[in-house]
Amino acid sequence: MKLENIHEFFKRLHAQNPEPKSDLEYTNPYTLLVAVTLSAQSTDIGVNKATKDLFSYVDTPQKMVDLGVEKLKSHIKTIGLYNNKAKNVIALSEAIIRDFNGEIPDTREGLMSLAGVGRKTANVVLNIVFKQPTMAVDTHIFRVSNRTGLAKGKTPDKVEQALLKILPEEFALHAHHWLILLGRYTCKARTPNCASCPVNDLCEFGSKRTGEK
Repeated sequence: MKLENIHEFFKRLHAQNPEPKSDLEYTNPYTLLVAVTLSAQSTDIGVNKATKDLFSYVDTPQKMVDLGVEKLKSHIKTIGLYNNKAKNVIALSEAIIRDFNGEIPDTREGLMSLAGVGRKTANVVLNIVFKQPTMAVDTHIFRVSNRTGLAKGKTPDKVEQALLKILPEEFALHAHHWLILLGRYTCKARTPNCASCPVNDLCEFGSKRTGEK
């Protein structure tokens, strides 16, 4: 995609939603970290349903450790892979208390040292909590980037690096949210709604579907 089109691409997404927010519900940085960890291979809606009651009284690493793995499982049993996720949440909570004085680490390395926290989860936390212009490439961003021609790559890491190279600085902070929302609600995997897409004419895929423009 041409540089001028890339700028216009994000300019339109900004105009449509100037302050995009995560669909995950949380009460503080710690509960965001837990929610993102739980969201792997699960929907945000499913995670929100499972954590609504949990986060009403468990909102610190110490409270989570005090809750314990079995009670945590009972809260999140509707989420995929809940057994392993419960163990990871307890382990990461213990590590935050032990290694980071109870505070969420503000570096990718620190976050990725926690159980169950991969690069994508770390990038989400760094972006939302610490306002760093990271790119958390999930299935939606991977699809949108390749389909539109914005930044092509065969792996999430390749797409992440490609996007970081071409993102206009003024849009870098919110770019990953815009792309996630575009992929989740408009540029869907099986039935992309090109007719309602704000960047249809800039997109390699959309421009081929002239009947829907």
